[in-house]
Amino acid sequence: MSKIATVPQPDVVAQFATTMIQWQKQFGRHQLPWQNTRDPYRVWLSEIMLQQTQVSTVLEYFPRFLLQFPDVKALAEASQDEVLGLWSGLGYYSRARNLHQCAQDVMSRFGGSFPEEPIDLQSLPGIGRSTAAAIAAFCFGKRAAILDGNVKRVLTRVLGYSADLSIAASERALWDLADQLLPTDDLASAMPRYTQALMDLGSSVCLPRKADCLICPVKKLCMAAQQGDPLQFPVKTRKLKRSSESIWLLCLINRQGEVWLERRPPKGVWASLYCFPIFGTAELLGLALPKGLTCHYDASFVHVLTHKDLHLHPVRVAWNGHQQPQTGTQGAWISRLKWQTLGLPAPIRKLLDTI
Repeated sequence: MSKIATVPQPDVVAQFATTMIQWQKQFGRHQLPWQNTRDPYRVWLSEIMLQQTQVSTVLEYFPRFLLQFPDVKALAEASQDEVLGLWSGLGYYSRARNLHQCAQDVMSRFGGSFPEEPIDLQSLPGIGRSTAAAIAAFCFGKRAAILDGNVKRVLTRVLGYSADLSIAASERALWDLADQLLPTDDLASAMPRYTQALMDLGSSVCLPRKADCLICPVKKLCMAAQQGDPLQFPVKTRKLKRSSESIWLLCLINRQGEVWLERRPPKGVWASLYCFPIFGTAELLGLALPKGLTCHYDASFVHVLTHKDLHLHPVRVAWNGHQQPQTGTQGAWISRLKWQTLGLPAPIRKLLDTI
């Protein structure tokens, strides 16, 4: 492992940004629907959607969002249910809740226009330092460094930066190094191109399990390539602790084919989304039902979240009574036409598709 760099090599500082910009012009991505625009609403929307989500998936959702919410004012005026419903299937639903609140804050705090400075952008819900830098660079030509997962990988390899990124001080030091590599001239043109180049290189050439050094534009500057082992970077020793939870789902269906759905609390698993009533055990589920009803136990399955595995046990029950179920949480009978527009966890939507 190489010695940890605190200052980039002079040739890297002198050549890196220029080389990346030239490469992006010829080999980078240019046709994504959120490119070739200085509209901060579109750039912001794409940046939020692309967090922990593949480009191919975002390509499906991005135009639908713009069709329903063409600008920040339209998004701010929508209900949270409308936003969550349109977001349904993208996952990480805190992004959608923050997206909605951010739009409202842009209207109330900034008069409907996104601020230009990264520090002001960071003050908005759901916008961290890297996302703020991306918006500022793409839309306003600000000299601000992004540092998402792909960019961390590119820069740690180029710089031979072997500090443990699970330590906050090491990540702060990498931010400082990233700042030193930024373009210094013609920022209005250079910053969008350079920022896109980092994203493109990390998504197409400098990959997590494969570094295609032969076609990399900065291989002559790259410490990892010179050492012959780029996959050792980035270094992050602390692993996420995974947990598991078992959940029994009460799938109530009435004579009209409607299902009973309840809105989840604003915090916790599937926060603010609509869901079947959930229980910690089969016994607790049984206690919530009147006597005489027949339970059909579907095959259980696992739904994987970032930090947790959910072991889901669907239990279907035909509801023949006229009174509302007494599950302990307020809910409603929802038709197929209606639930298709609601914000639903992915596994719940899949179960509903089978009803």
